[in-house]
Amino acid sequence: MRPRVLFVARARYTLPMRSSLERKWSAVGRAVDFRVVASSVDRSTGDEAFRLRRRTSLDGPRFWLSLPWRLRREVRRFRPDAIVAQSPYEAAAALAARTDVPVIVELHGDWRTFARLYGSPSRRRLARITDAIGDRAVRKAAKVRAVSPYTAGLARAAGREPDAQFPAFMDLGPFTAPELPLPAQPVVLFIGVLEPYKNIDGLAEAWRLARDRIPHATLRLVGDGTRSDLARALVQEGRVSWDQRLDTDDVVRALDEASLLVLPSRSEGMGRVVIEAQLRGRPVLGSAVGGIPDLVHDGVDGVLIPPEPQAIAAALVELIGDPERLRRLAGAARAAGEAWLVSPDEYAASVRELVEG
Repeated sequence: MRPRVLFVARARYTLPMRSSLERKWSAVGRAVDFRVVASSVDRSTGDEAFRLRRRTSLDGPRFWLSLPWRLRREVRRFRPDAIVAQSPYEAAAALAARTDVPVIVELHGDWRTFARLYGSPSRRRLARITDAIGDRAVRKAAKVRAVSPYTAGLARAAGREPDAQFPAFMDLGPFTAPELPLPAQPVVLFIGVLEPYKNIDGLAEAWRLARDRIPHATLRLVGDGTRSDLARALVQEGRVSWDQRLDTDDVVRALDEASLLVLPSRSEGMGRVVIEAQLRGRPVLGSAVGGIPDLVHDGVDGVLIPPEPQAIAAALVELIGDPERLRRLAGAARAAGEAWLVSPDEYAASVRELVEG
């Protein structure tokens, strides 16, 4: 008999789902009987497995304030064997619901980023409270699942040994086609939200320090966020392009047109974009923080540096000025990315084993 699992996530789904998510949840449905409580940009189209709401201007506060009540209601209806929470904050809401259903918390990154390095500056006033809530949820959960050695370390720092460690399924099929050679003209590519935790301000300063020393190189930014003003300023200064959003095929194309990916984050969980870049045969210049060192092997398939503008600038100048080294790093990148490929069925089987173990 399949276990019954209630997944809860501060995620926005639309129905019908894009093919990658459809593959994931179809595999999960073969392994367990499940329901999902999440946010949404559209109302559900009749899929009983997904409990979604229409997005509003108060989508965030509404989600968190109503979550314990919504979980209690779903527990009464569905009678799950376990609740799987996407982060310590969803786990805290599940614990607050007091349903007596075991809560499993997933650690995809540093939960403290939620208040300290993301979104409105007003969140920082709540940092000490939200940190305490997240730490307590990790300690009190029935089980803890890490996605990488880095997030396993975060659990231990909070006082809890992880019960399992396995990555999530990521639909990387479009990125696994044969990679193309590096472009003749160097292009530095950044893909990510324009938020403080991604260190977009540090990258902007680093580019200004480096650009006169690499006059044949350009910077391409992909992403949007609260620091979009930095992207606009860089574009006005020249030799910088900016796309707020790209679909998957265009992301593949952007990586193929780039010489390297730069990821100068101040905090990072398991950076999917790193694996995407590696699968396209592109080396990664990343900061030596969070989960980036789990993915990038310094001097083998990329370069790790401190998340400081001077260090980022110096590495950009060195790499762009040494095409042979760049090609050598690129040659090892794909094998590094392939090590993290997980099929939907493998992921679903790991979830079932975690719930039943």
